[in-house]
Amino acid sequence: MSKFLITIVGPTAIGKTSLAIKLAKKYKTEVISADSRQFYRELNIGTAKPSKDELSSVKHHLINNISVTDKYDISHFEADARKIIDNLFKTKDSVILVGGSGLYIDTILYGIDKMPNIENSLREKLNEEFENNGLKNLLAQLKKIDPATYRYIDLSNHRRIIRALEVSISSKKPYSSFLTNSAKQSNYNEIIIGLNCDRDKLHSLINKRVDKMIICGLIEEVKTLKKFKELNALNTIGYKEIFDYLNNQTSLEESVEKIKTNSRRYAKRQLTYFNSNNKINWFQNQYEIKNIIKLIESKRITQQLT
Repeated sequence: MSKFLITIVGPTAIGKTSLAIKLAKKYKTEVISADSRQFYRELNIGTAKPSKDELSSVKHHLINNISVTDKYDISHFEADARKIIDNLFKTKDSVILVGGSGLYIDTILYGIDKMPNIENSLREKLNEEFENNGLKNLLAQLKKIDPATYRYIDLSNHRRIIRALEVSISSKKPYSSFLTNSAKQSNYNEIIIGLNCDRDKLHSLINKRVDKMIICGLIEEVKTLKKFKELNALNTIGYKEIFDYLNNQTSLEESVEKIKTNSRRYAKRQLTYFNSNNKINWFQNQYEIKNIIKLIESKRITQQLT
């Protein structure tokens, strides 16, 4: 029987974790996270990790596996995830991969192209530009030379912006041209499930999630992480806005509203990225699980007959 990697994607707050657990129970398998922030054991509330009950109900991988002080990039993630998938396929017919980080998902499904070597002088020049003038000029440059990356990248993360620029400038090819896409041959028999809903409802889901984070103690969590403030892992939505509040740069109300706004913008970029993959089978977030299972079973049967 063929082995299947059932992949669940979609914007933040849409309900991917809940679906992943339901499918893992149905197919008696385990879940691999492809979220670029849930690796870090110090980041909990602001990354919307599965609850303790959810983590105990089904075995999850690549959650809480490293520290914010560890060096961990997408190549490390790829190696770790592939090893786990290969081991699980020894005893499981299906494995669940779930996350909203499109590049991490694609790295597992399609691999990632080797990036060019970067001259230190170029990296230093771009970092100097950021230190002197902020992101404005760097963003304008990225939008001009690589509009595809500009549409989905986190426009507030200067390290990712600089990385995209240094690759584009060094290679004289857009950074996006080095990234994987759905046109490539998948490494697995994949079935990709996408969750979405209308914009107003998605915004409401995001706003409610942020309010819940505050109630659950996000501010207290961020206070414990002040010594790590300069690390790239903390330059992320839900943390940087609260740091501004703790540094008296904004009020609490302003910071919470910024988290909501930035989360909504991030969701839009996620959907832009995922919509480029025509292999995704989309469902509304009020899906009936039986319809998703029906799709999975039909694709499994089709694959086995070919």
